[in-house]
Amino acid sequence: MGEAGAGLLAIGLLVLALAVVHLPLGAYMARVYGGGRHLAVERLVYRVTRVDPDADQRWTGYALSLLGFSAVSVLFLYGFLRLQGDLPLSLGSSGMPADGAFNTAVSFVTNTNWQWYAGESTLGHLVQMAGLAVQNFLSAAVGLAVAVALVRGFARSDTDRLGNFWVDLVRGTVRILLPLAFLAAIVLVAAGAVQNFMSPEQVRTLAGGTQSLVGGPVASQEAIKELGTNGGGFFNANSAHPFENPNPFTNLFEVFLLLLIPSALPRTFGRLIGSTRQGWALLAAMAVLWAGSLVAVTAAEAAHQGTVPQAVGASLEGKEQQFGVWNSALFATATTMTSTGAVDSSHDSYTALGGGVLLLNMLLGEVAPGGTGSGLYGMLVAAVLTVFLAGLMVGRTPEYLGKKIRQRETTFVALYVLAMPFAVLVGTGLAVAFPGPRATVLNPRPHGLSEVLYAYASTGNNNGSAFAGLGTDTVFYNTTLGLAMLVGRFLPIVFVLALAGALARQRPVPVGEGTLPTHGPLFVGMLVGVVLVVAALAFFPGLALGPVAEGLA
Repeated sequence: MGEAGAGLLAIGLLVLALAVVHLPLGAYMARVYGGGRHLAVERLVYRVTRVDPDADQRWTGYALSLLGFSAVSVLFLYGFLRLQGDLPLSLGSSGMPADGAFNTAVSFVTNTNWQWYAGESTLGHLVQMAGLAVQNFLSAAVGLAVAVALVRGFARSDTDRLGNFWVDLVRGTVRILLPLAFLAAIVLVAAGAVQNFMSPEQVRTLAGGTQSLVGGPVASQEAIKELGTNGGGFFNANSAHPFENPNPFTNLFEVFLLLLIPSALPRTFGRLIGSTRQGWALLAAMAVLWAGSLVAVTAAEAAHQGTVPQAVGASLEGKEQQFGVWNSALFATATTMTSTGAVDSSHDSYTALGGGVLLLNMLLGEVAPGGTGSGLYGMLVAAVLTVFLAGLMVGRTPEYLGKKIRQRETTFVALYVLAMPFAVLVGTGLAVAFPGPRATVLNPRPHGLSEVLYAYASTGNNNGSAFAGLGTDTVFYNTTLGLAMLVGRFLPIVFVLALAGALARQRPVPVGEGTLPTHGPLFVGMLVGVVLVVAALAFFPGLALGPVAEGLA
């Protein structure tokens, strides 16, 4: 079987596996967030933290709880990173500098996991486990909580209550992320991923030199890194490192993990609102965007453009030989279409158009299927925008799931849509405007602009992957990229919760002759079109000057 056949087989197995778990996992998550009794361990957490688990919150209280929890998480992780040299299991690593610790703390709390450092030479085992891995769980649970709060906004009526943030946070962590991550870690260890507490060991290479090999609790962090669409690697090479991703089986399994929860959430949405057809419509839109990206990236990398790719039969630069072009393109598409940022190949070494598609994947808002929780609420906001635009065409007040989309709701949608481009474009503009950060761009031509735009697109969309060739270990980049992560994560969340609050107060309106059906192929096509057009309006100039110009040249 050739590489193309093996690649098609891998894609088929992936789609089949996701289809098998879609219904049970989606239904299970609906039961988790649909109410019911609290588990004993959950009641213990509520008692220790003095939280009333039966108290519903307004959207403002929900948002303040979320922002306060995230602020404390940033401060805790910042201190952890600064004091690393005085902690056990530091492996001789000292504390991070202030700007680097700020960037890293924000990165992991916002589910971005942008890494300006090499994990194996910068962090000890305790910080990796008790700092970064813990935030991998909590930041993913925060995303799930926001998605569920928005769904409640559609499902509830005549109320200003969206649920309890603390209950949603605890249930997402205890009932969903922890059990799935535990099972995933066992599979990874059985398949060859490393899980130990080994200190650096000097080994002699075939060339006669020496190299320091570091082990550690890798598989346990790898599991939640993919499952929670986090992306931060234990090692600098991320999922291209054989200790994290030892073989083609684990490579496909990791792609499965990072798509697992986001692709099942539309089913959860359908169950919670009492209309599974609406969930299928969102899933179909996500699948169309994801499949289109996969075809485009794979075609670009297998097109044999250039002397060397023609000689070897594909663009193999920056790719692990054991994974090849097709599996690398599959991983790259999945990781940029979600907010994961894990990589098994160097995105900077992709062809100009292939790398451009990966960049576009993030600029779409990572909604196909998107991050853990963030993909669902991002696609729901796009659906609201779609029915609003459709309502303008026929001169009728738009409705979605029985809720009118009025001026208040439209304002929150507009602010949500503008928040991410603001973070990406302002950051990119500042980086190319000042001589200091511009001097760290090692490729002064269009590819250099692509590298800068990719960095802010990655952080502004809480992805975390990067192009190489850009020196980001500076005070300027650590600070501005950290701010892009904060703006790209929490401003949209506030607008989503405000939208949820406005929707929950409404009384459902009955379906009429002028109501746009939002569960058929027409709506799916309109939804896909709106996602693409919104991204094009915001980012086409940057894409044209970067990857498109490079590809045409």
